[in-house]
Amino acid sequence: MDKNEILLEVKDLKMHFPIYGGLLKRQVAKVYAVDGVNLTIKKGETVGLVGESGCGKSTLGRAILRLYKPTAGEVIFNNKKITHLSPSALRPIRRNLQVIFQDPYDCLNSRHTVGRIIEEPLEIHGIGTPAKRKVKVMELLEKVGLQPSAYDRYPHEFSGGQRQRIGIARAIALEPQLIICDEPVSALDVSIQSQVMNLMMDLQQEMGLAYIFIAHDLAVVRHISDRVAVMYLGRIVEFTDADSIYENPMHPYTKALISAIPEPDPTLKKDRIILHGDVPSPIDPPSGCTFHTRCPFATDKCKSEVPELKNYPRPNGDQQLVSCHYAGEL
Repeated sequence: MDKNEILLEVKDLKMHFPIYGGLLKRQVAKVYAVDGVNLTIKKGETVGLVGESGCGKSTLGRAILRLYKPTAGEVIFNNKKITHLSPSALRPIRRNLQVIFQDPYDCLNSRHTVGRIIEEPLEIHGIGTPAKRKVKVMELLEKVGLQPSAYDRYPHEFSGGQRQRIGIARAIALEPQLIICDEPVSALDVSIQSQVMNLMMDLQQEMGLAYIFIAHDLAVVRHISDRVAVMYLGRIVEFTDADSIYENPMHPYTKALISAIPEPDPTLKKDRIILHGDVPSPIDPPSGCTFHTRCPFATDKCKSEVPELKNYPRPNGDQQLVSCHYAGEL
């Protein structure tokens, strides 16, 4: 596997949700949930996707999976455009695009046994006989650290961490190339979080998986990610390798997020950047740079011109993508 080969490319992707009102239920507004995202994922890498609640992270993941039909833009997977494929044409591609959901309690059917839950994707895609599928499920249970006895038990008999392991087993059953991880550890205890993340990293190494890891915990994202994309109000404002984005962020919003990471050593003090005001409504986003209403460095140019997401040189010779008119000057 060539880890420099592009697996997924997202080009100017938009996901706008109409709002209807009045007696005739006509469209009166839109929710600009995702508003022109460009993103690349390489084979076998993990890209962390971070930002405040409501910035469009989960919506972006679901639009990539075609759980939502994008308003505009392109999703290219394995050099094939999948944005406008019919459900029948999309089905064989779905084998390589899977998801791990945030809530381990709601994502599993409480009326089905664990064996049936994990076997279902194999059955849908017509893989193997019932006997061979059962053997495969047993192997998957062992792979995610669960006992074979889990096969005939029901989701309510397991803890949150164990349920998430069941969700992971279901996600890897078809041996996909890319998994969208929608805050997969945010509902778990801290000690369990590390176990689940280590399991995901081991599976990635073993199976050559690529992850889009959606989260709001920046410490978790740094631990697991090769590159990190920062989203604000439906757009990516900074995208580079994990070490660079944590050690020397260029966008003012990224700087504020990094400054909010708790410091484990109470004797160390760090300069906290406090953002004033609330996140603007995605129904009526600000003109120009959408961050200008909260940015301490905003100028008239920021209010009128949308900054392009472009490469900025770093002192060590590397480059990172930043959407800010003054990224190299702050």
